[in-house]
Amino acid sequence: MELILKQDVEHLGFKDDVVTVKNGYGRNYLIPNGMATMATPSAKKVLEENLRQRAHKEKKVVDAATKTAEAIKTLEIKIASKAGAGDKLFGSVTSTDLATALGKEGHEIDKKFITIQGGSVKRVGPYNAKIRLHRDVVFDIAFEVVAEK
Repeated sequence: MELILKQDVEHLGFKDDVVTVKNGYGRNYLIPNGMATMATPSAKKVLEENLRQRAHKEKKVVDAATKTAEAIKTLEIKIASKAGAGDKLFGSVTSTDLATALGKEGHEIDKKFITIQGGSVKRVGPYNAKIRLHRDVVFDIAFEVVAEK
């Protein structure tokens, strides 16, 4: 079944992508939840025209996201957390903590667009995260978890 996505769907595609999914997934989940519509020939033509018109506007958005990405890459992010013996943290550091640290630096990024490699952080040390500002602007950022004094 071919569908046109109305919004970003994790592990499937981005908004306005034409995707092929199993009938049950499309009919019972994506369409009823308003995440997709049927990809009829007329809907595909309308989508093509909309994408053509939007391409010019989107270039400005991509440029702004790229500029933000370059600014974030230059930051040295250190997240302080309580640690016990052997550099083991009490609790963990997640994408929410990284989003908060970026917010303090003046870059508001939603936590759902931040993916820490390896899941959550449970020890002190350097780590990497992947941030998606736009479908075309995805970059890695290094951060360090340090013991709180």
